[in-house]
Amino acid sequence: MSYPIEQKLVIAVSSSALFNLNESHQVFLEQGPIAYKRFQEQHLNDVLDKGVAFPFIRRFLKINEQFPGEQPVEVILLSRNSAATGKRVFRSIEHYGLNICRAAFLEGKSPYEYLPAFNASLFLSANPVDVKKAIDAGYPAGTVQPSAVNDDLQDDELRIAFDFDGVIADDESETIYKQGELSAFHDYEVQNSQIPHQPGPLAPLFTQISNLQKLEDALVDQDPDYQRALRTMIVTARSAPAHERVVTTLEHWGVSANETFFLGGMKKERVLATLRPHIFFDDQRTHLESKAGDIPMVHIPFGISNQEGSFTNPAD
Repeated sequence: MSYPIEQKLVIAVSSSALFNLNESHQVFLEQGPIAYKRFQEQHLNDVLDKGVAFPFIRRFLKINEQFPGEQPVEVILLSRNSAATGKRVFRSIEHYGLNICRAAFLEGKSPYEYLPAFNASLFLSANPVDVKKAIDAGYPAGTVQPSAVNDDLQDDELRIAFDFDGVIADDESETIYKQGELSAFHDYEVQNSQIPHQPGPLAPLFTQISNLQKLEDALVDQDPDYQRALRTMIVTARSAPAHERVVTTLEHWGVSANETFFLGGMKKERVLATLRPHIFFDDQRTHLESKAGDIPMVHIPFGISNQEGSFTNPAD
């Protein structure tokens, strides 16, 4: 019997994150909602191109193939579309063979309030307003950044990369850094090296993914040739001696990453280009850039690094 939704790792995704809606969004901006609805009806059977989050979501859903009895993960669609205009989205979901059956269509209303109802550990959207509202309400959410979409069908491993401060952990240490010098930050972290951080917005997600990896550990014990579906990385600008508190925190929570990088201020792109994650979460916009523009990145608008800034409100 599969897990009830209360026990699943659930990710909520907007249609704007899952698919490329640039063309229809332009119709919405230039001609309004009635023309937008008519456009979607006229193109009902035209399959939407893959969006930035698509390669991540496709591989995430394949985790259920590793655990056919439990079916431990689920993806739900949360959309500002109406059910009528959302028909094209679901036909595209069917075309790509994505096992997504639950959805909420809010006809222009922000969907973030329904995250607890669906037990979602993450909400991905291209709409920064909806994401900021979710974060401000205490819900885990991130804005997908524009990038090229590369979905290698021969590569089924799901690689997920996280920044640490302001993402997995809270922004306590970033606050110290913002208020002083790097030396003050290092002194503070050394003094508190044995005190674990409070959880950040994606701590529950990271923990649940780690628990899935423990299920995979059991499969490896049964079959040494088992090919793992999940690989996790932490990519942080920290360096020694501030690294130890990261380790303390993860040990206290009983979780770990497959690979951890303490870059000491190096550009994160230098290692991300080699890691080739299917998604990378960071709270600082300056870290969400790559020269090639082909790393799928997600902005987490949490904490002191995001106290200022303006947002636009695209259609979803």
